[in-house]
Amino acid sequence: MSDANSQLPAGYEALEPFVETYAIDNATRRAEMRGEAPWDVRDAFYAAAQPLLSQALDYLDTKTFDQYDDRDKNLMWMMLSLAHVAVGVEIQGDDEERHAYLRTFMPVTRAPADF
Repeated sequence: MSDANSQLPAGYEALEPFVETYAIDNATRRAEMRGEAPWDVRDAFYAAAQPLLSQALDYLDTKTFDQYDDRDKNLMWMMLSLAHVAVGVEIQGDDEERHAYLRTFMPVTRAPADF
């Protein structure tokens, strides 16, 4: 993908295929996505994003929120989505599907990241 068409800052090209699914600007939707995304998509996103997490956080910390452009916002939202996905991949593992159903009884309705 050319830089002009990129939806993320330079250096995050490996995450471009996941922007439409994981650049979610709302904590409620990020929580819902965790249970809705197929395992293979979640695993592929986790495999691509997890190694870039530290680099992405360092990059995002170089600016204030009001300095973020759309690419920066997409990266931030994807790292917030990664936090949700990581719980399923790293902690829940094979039990993630069973727990997804139980999460419907305790939905996220708002979060500090939304403000």
